[in-house]
Order: sequence, then structure tokens, then C-alpha cells
Amino acid sequence: MSQGQRPGRDRDGPSHVAVIMDGNGRWAQMRGLPRQEGHRRGLEALRRTVKNAGELGIEILTLYSFSTENWRRPPAEVSFLLGLLKRFVDKDLAELHAAGVRVRIIGARLDLAPELRHLVERAEAMTRDNTAMLLVVAFNYGSRDEIARAAARLAGEVAAGRLAAEAIDETLLSSRLDTADLPDPELVIRTSGEMRISNFLLWQAAYAEFVFTPVLWPDFDRAALEAALAEYGRRERRFGGLGDPIDRAVGAA
Repeated sequence: MSQGQRPGRDRDGPSHVAVIMDGNGRWAQMRGLPRQEGHRRGLEALRRTVKNAGELGIEILTLYSFSTENWRRPPAEVSFLLGLLKRFVDKDLAELHAAGVRVRIIGARLDLAPELRHLVERAEAMTRDNTAMLLVVAFNYGSRDEIARAAARLAGEVAAGRLAAEAIDETLLSSRLDTADLPDPELVIRTSGEMRISNFLLWQAAYAEFVFTPVLWPDFDRAALEAALAEYGRRERRFGGLGDPIDRAVGAA
């Protein structure tokens, strides 16, 4: 979906959940530990969440792992975060593959170092045919950058005479996004108590439900995920019109 369409399908729980994993640094600071330890524990929380999401019937899990703005952090911290990515691919990819999880990476790739591009391509290639669950990792990702890249592609097609400018609409723009063939998320969770979306899935989350939890990411566990899903289940989802079939599906008047 994700091509100007509504997110998800009519069901009790969301099929696509996106998570802004926030709070690693504060978790470490509160315990007098270095920030790197917070990131390390955050990787453990990521592993737990992938497992729990699969067990809870979530079909697509999108995780905001490294933003385009994260490059501005101190070089030592950036290096550590990239090391965690490599460790995740080296240590966890085989296990994810065995569990039938397909891995997909979204974000800008052209400016990545060759080693990082190889990691991304390796993760996607190994798991391409898996169908149990889709794990989407937003790496070197920023939603404004994604939309700008999509607009540039369309502009190039217009300039080349392959596309008429007046043919561009929401569906066409969506088809050039990194998430072109994915349904939009029905639920976006942000941990750590911050109440902003930080340049994450701005287009795709237009009609998503948001849950902001005070739980810091390293402490995010199955109970926290279930609490977010329960909150989603209490929402009356609306898309701008009365009598919307999805509203009726969740009992809206």
C-alpha cells in the first residue's frame, strides 16, 4: 500500500507497527554508565522487541535505528553505533533468517561507506524470500530526505519526457518513497516520554495512531509493547469522514 492509501487493514490489532527507539543515553546517565552501555542495552531491547512482535502477530515492524541527523553526534558515539549495526548483522542475521524474518533497510544508501552498503545488501539478500515477518530498519534515514529524493526522481522523469508533470499525485509520489510497496503503519510508538516524531515516516504516518510511552528504550519489554497495543485497541480510528468503514470496524459511532 503506502501509495496514497489508508494504512493497514481492518483487524483488532495493527499489522504494521513503527517504533522510535529513544532513551538509551538517558538510561545510561541515570545509572552512571557510559552512553555506549545504553546503546548496547538498546540493542538487547531491539532483539526482544522483534521476537515479541512476531509472537504477538505483528506482520511488519519498522524500527528507527539511525537517522540522517545522528551523524552529527560525537565521532566516537557514531563509530560505536555503526559497530552495533555490524554486530547485529553478524550475530543476529542468521537467527532472524532461521525464524523466517525478512529484513529490509530504508534510508539513503548512495552516500554510505562501501562496508555499510555491503552490510545492508547482505541482510536483505539473505532474507529476501522469508515470509514470517518483515523487519524494516530505518538506517541513515530522514523522512524529509526521503520525500526530497522521491520528488527528485519524479522531476528527473518529467525532464526526460517519461512523465507529465500534471500526472504527479499522492499515489505517484508514494510509489517513489523508500516504502513504496509497504502498507503505512497503523501504530507509531515512541519511547522515553518524548512527544515528537523526529523526521520519521512523516508521509506514511499521516493517519497512524501514536503512543508515547515514558519507558526508556533499554527497558522496553513485552509488557510495554502489549500496553501500547492495548492503547491502540482503545482508539477510534478516523480518516476525515463520517461512517468510515474502519471507524465502524473498531466500534466508532
